[in-house]
Amino acid sequence: MTWEIVIGLEVHAQLSTSSKIFSGASTAFGAEPNTQADAVSLALPGVLPVLNKGAVERAIKFGLATGARIAPRSVFARKNYFYPDLPKGYQISQFDLPVVGNGQIIIQVPSAGSGQAYEKVVRLTRAHLEEDAGKSLHEDFHGMTGIDLNRAGTPLLEIVSEPDMRSAAEAVAYAKALHTLVRWIGICDGNMQEGSFRCDANVSVRRPGGELGTRREIKNLNSFRFLEQAINYEARWQIETLENGGMVHQATVLFDPDKGETRMMRSKEDAHDYRYFPDPDLLPLEISPQWIDEVRATLPELPHDKQARYVNDLGLSAYDARQLTASREMADFFEAMLDALSPTPTSNPDGTPSPSGRGHGVRDGRGEQLAKTCANWIIGEVSAQLNRDGLDMAQCPITPQQLGGILKRIADSTISNAGAKEVFRNMWSEGGEADAIIEAKGLKQVSDSGAIEKIVDEIIAANPAQVAEYRSGKEKVFGFFVGLAMKASKGKANPAQLNEVLKRKLSD
Repeated sequence: MTWEIVIGLEVHAQLSTSSKIFSGASTAFGAEPNTQADAVSLALPGVLPVLNKGAVERAIKFGLATGARIAPRSVFARKNYFYPDLPKGYQISQFDLPVVGNGQIIIQVPSAGSGQAYEKVVRLTRAHLEEDAGKSLHEDFHGMTGIDLNRAGTPLLEIVSEPDMRSAAEAVAYAKALHTLVRWIGICDGNMQEGSFRCDANVSVRRPGGELGTRREIKNLNSFRFLEQAINYEARWQIETLENGGMVHQATVLFDPDKGETRMMRSKEDAHDYRYFPDPDLLPLEISPQWIDEVRATLPELPHDKQARYVNDLGLSAYDARQLTASREMADFFEAMLDALSPTPTSNPDGTPSPSGRGHGVRDGRGEQLAKTCANWIIGEVSAQLNRDGLDMAQCPITPQQLGGILKRIADSTISNAGAKEVFRNMWSEGGEADAIIEAKGLKQVSDSGAIEKIVDEIIAANPAQVAEYRSGKEKVFGFFVGLAMKASKGKANPAQLNEVLKRKLSD
């Protein structure tokens, strides 16, 4: 009999405020241990928390971006447990009344081997504000543990999904879509290496259509690869345990990436174990409709909406649209290229799409071809070079206008595609504008019909046997003449003109 995997994710996104959620201490990463631990972080007697307005605005922005309900009144609670890196002995979080509830994320899940993707909606149960704990340090201490409280009080938005995912691939697609979204709307930098975006995966198995099985929670997964590996291992372990007559007990587990397996950390706590109660030091959080409207006005066009516009108005494929919206920086780069190459701008000066820009004045062949050409270069050459250099789109050394300059010179036949790639490589490593590089490197195509005809005449005269073969019907010999002609022109002959002249001369 088959088994069905049931997955829900809890994602902790560190909010991009410069100060902590209940104090003015810095949230900057990388400071010396305990240099950003103020009186509130240390839980000194008599200190009181003061809520960071910026953290609330980021939570509202997330709720609006996911079509969720923003609670007009939410409450902070004390979640009681003790760890060495939690000085108060409790964490300030939200329980019964979270700030965000009932949203959704639309994900695109790659279909194995087909190159296609299917769309799925993952429901969000809630997103609530809370503070982070500190960090225990084991590596630098022999037989002891060091405590760094710099992270204590860092603002987090915990985003909880419904158990809607049925494979590790769906869970990774969801996590990636969420990661893109929080970066896109500017509420989290998404740096997984620094712990700004961490996933906990709740995994269970059941017979298809049966009752939900007992779940185990895999904690603190800080890469998409580890998330996929951990879910796949945990699902296999649970299936094997059940098929061998064993039982799965609710537990919290850790994933060991070196061994590729999960191991039990502790039995899983339920809500009653934490003895939640409203924090008496914090008033209920009240959010007015006016405040929500003010935050709504700051939202950019969202990834899914932009994808639809690229497909419907620019004629791009769904695949290209997904690739271009993998990050806001890449989408902005693409649209800036279109602006540089098209007389119809895609956006207003304030960055919002203009009425004509939403369609970019296209769905005609020329406009669609322009969009496709720009997309090909960004998804192809630019992305490949970024990967080779270990950079992200925000670090791209070439501007959209510079890359647009290369495309202009391809379009007016100043350079060939091969020449364009050489210009691109020089521009990437040394900077400069396309025209200057073309001139300095001598990359202009030969488009003078007289010069091309002279080269072709000389090649035909020097190769009578091959000419006879071609004229007898062996058209594959044509490539032989193209190769000789390009070599004779040092690769600078305009390919379209060269082919036209060759065919005409060989047919005479």
